[in-house]
Amino acid sequence: MCGIVACRTDGIAADYLLNALSRLEYRGYDSAGVAIRTTAGTAATVKSVNRVASLAPLLVQFPPAELTGTGIGHTRWATHGAVTPGNAHPHADCSGRLSIVHNGIIENADVLRGRLTAAGHRFSSDVDSEVVAHLVEDAMAPSAATGEAPGLAAAVSTAITALEGSWALVVLDSQTGGMVATAHRSPLLVARTTHGDLVSSDIAAIAEWADDYWALRNGDVVEIAETLGWTRAGEPTSAPRPIRKTWSSAVHELEHHADYMDREIDEQPEVAARILDGLGSRIADGSLWRDTGIGAFSRVTVLGCGTSLNAGRIIASAFSRLGGLPHDYVVASEASTAVLDPKALVLAISQSGETADVLRAIDEMGISGNLVALTNNPHSTLARQADSVINCFAGPEIGVAATKTFVAQIVTGVAYALSALVDSGRMTRRDAQRQVADLGRIPDLLAQAIAVSRDVIPAIAAEVREASGFVFLGRGSGVVYAAEGALKLKELTYRWAEHYPAGELKHGPLALIEEGTPVVVIDNGDPRLASNIAEVSARGGNVLRIGGPGSRIPALGLSLGTPLLGAMEQWGPLESVVPVQVLARELAVLLGRDVDKPRNLAKSVTVD
Repeated sequence: MCGIVACRTDGIAADYLLNALSRLEYRGYDSAGVAIRTTAGTAATVKSVNRVASLAPLLVQFPPAELTGTGIGHTRWATHGAVTPGNAHPHADCSGRLSIVHNGIIENADVLRGRLTAAGHRFSSDVDSEVVAHLVEDAMAPSAATGEAPGLAAAVSTAITALEGSWALVVLDSQTGGMVATAHRSPLLVARTTHGDLVSSDIAAIAEWADDYWALRNGDVVEIAETLGWTRAGEPTSAPRPIRKTWSSAVHELEHHADYMDREIDEQPEVAARILDGLGSRIADGSLWRDTGIGAFSRVTVLGCGTSLNAGRIIASAFSRLGGLPHDYVVASEASTAVLDPKALVLAISQSGETADVLRAIDEMGISGNLVALTNNPHSTLARQADSVINCFAGPEIGVAATKTFVAQIVTGVAYALSALVDSGRMTRRDAQRQVADLGRIPDLLAQAIAVSRDVIPAIAAEVREASGFVFLGRGSGVVYAAEGALKLKELTYRWAEHYPAGELKHGPLALIEEGTPVVVIDNGDPRLASNIAEVSARGGNVLRIGGPGSRIPALGLSLGTPLLGAMEQWGPLESVVPVQVLARELAVLLGRDVDKPRNLAKSVTVD
């Protein structure tokens, strides 16, 4: 969602800020802006409700010689207030001396705004973030007793004590050139490089320049100066352990692909192979799970949102169908009503590790002990809260709609599930070895699914281009893959799509079927699907069956001609996700949608 960048360099601040902001565009945003300190000690501020590239022409009003190497920038995804230049960040205090950028939500902003307005402060936007600038302005006022004004870091420390909610903040004092960063329940990192000091909410923004960085802990206040000054609650503290960057700026290269989603679909076989190469030898002996240090459990509860929740349901089904463990799942945004079994293993899944709904759910449910985070960011807030962290090793994903992260979560999660079943005595090593052999076929299954889908789906997408709605069906292990297919199509095409267990057709959904209605069926070989397909066909539905030989889209493993060795069909077929991804993307391209940045959506949902 929203993205923060800041720099303190000897170079041209605009070059760093605009470059970094462009690398955050994949997260989704509605507006962007920068504030750069001038040699006169003022802030050169420009904002736009267009793309980041629109900021550069706006900066020409300021003579380049007057702009310093210190500044802050932001991409905003609207939560409070309409999408207008006035509501875009950075925001300023009454004097214009202070500029701030903020990610998160200030939950008591209305109360604070009322108090500040009554005290004479003038607001120029409708957003919650602006209250921070005025709070810091007040905190910098000279003391009545001593006549001395506190420094910027001390003022920020004072200001944040009044806040409720979540924040990643960078405050710039254009008069002195001072800069302070602080965070609470929202990601922010600081890097000291040969180019200068850089701050960002996402390593992707500054990967070109930074090799190591520090991730701020809740409550950290960092003064960005000659020496980085770390404090908490106004008292000096040590810096956290530095983290080695794993994100390469090369991920922003499209190579021969039309868009990032196209590239990331093609990367899925390699991602699966890389994960299995790293984990495979420790699955069947139980050591992979044993190394997590998680104690005994008698139930599995999955916590997540969207695609991550779908992945979690598939992982949980592996625990149940292969090991007899009961499972349930909790939609993180509805967790306040959930009742948690104290003996349950809680698997919290978030691609970014910063999903606000998941983090809030953990707090609301009072989860302590047996909390495992499955994330693509082992240094995230979720990872820090969990008792154990499982890195899904998907690598950076630029497209907003998850593709390879879904595959990576499932392959990694199932590998750990199998190892846990062995470690707990619910599965023999011999059976586990058969499962590992099945897992080893996944890269080839995915590659075949990609080849088939690229061949047959473009014509199908053209055929269903005018359809206003879609139905996705599955049975057994195919139901969740139908759910993921419907989600992908909604995200990318903005067309209605619903999924159902195929056996539920006569209980309501059959009313949706009319002449030409596209009905996508995940055919995992369940014999009962034949009658469901007949019901749809009899009512004029356009059946798009994804299955083995003889199906409209013969992309599933059955078309390899050899039976599965173990029981992967209990939680598969994973490769069925490829054709639904390709269908959603192909149709979106035909409709003129931006497949990498679907409207109203963001890559990392860091607000509830």
